[in-house]
Amino acid sequence: MSGVVVGRRGRRPAGGGVPLTFEVIAETVRERIRSGGLRPGDALPTQAVLMREFGASSLTVQKAMALLKQDGWAVSRPGKGAFVAHRDYPDGPDGPEATAPAGGTTARVEALERALAEAAQQIADLRGRVEALESDVSERGH
Repeated sequence: MSGVVVGRRGRRPAGGGVPLTFEVIAETVRERIRSGGLRPGDALPTQAVLMREFGASSLTVQKAMALLKQDGWAVSRPGKGAFVAHRDYPDGPDGPEATAPAGGTTARVEALERALAEAAQQIADLRGRVEALESDVSERGH
């Protein structure tokens, strides 16, 4: 688990190895993503559904969702809900990256940079095709 975990009354006691409810909820959702039960772009269960399933308070479910978003497993779409984040699995969905979130700012920036480079290449290819078509049309016209 990442960072210092804060419980109802502050920091977890030293040696407290029992996961807090929000950590259990977050890990259960991560496992559903890893196993393919939830796929990138799928809507995550609503707060009400998770509250019923785990017998948890709304604050506990909110903390679990915040943890999933912080670690790159989920994204929010205002007015729509929370969804499984689109992630790259370089070694396939069962490779070593499948158990660790590819999230975080650095990974997202790198993914956007790759997408931008691909888009720039596609634009260059299209520009070349348009220029070829234009020169073909002008040759036929003369």
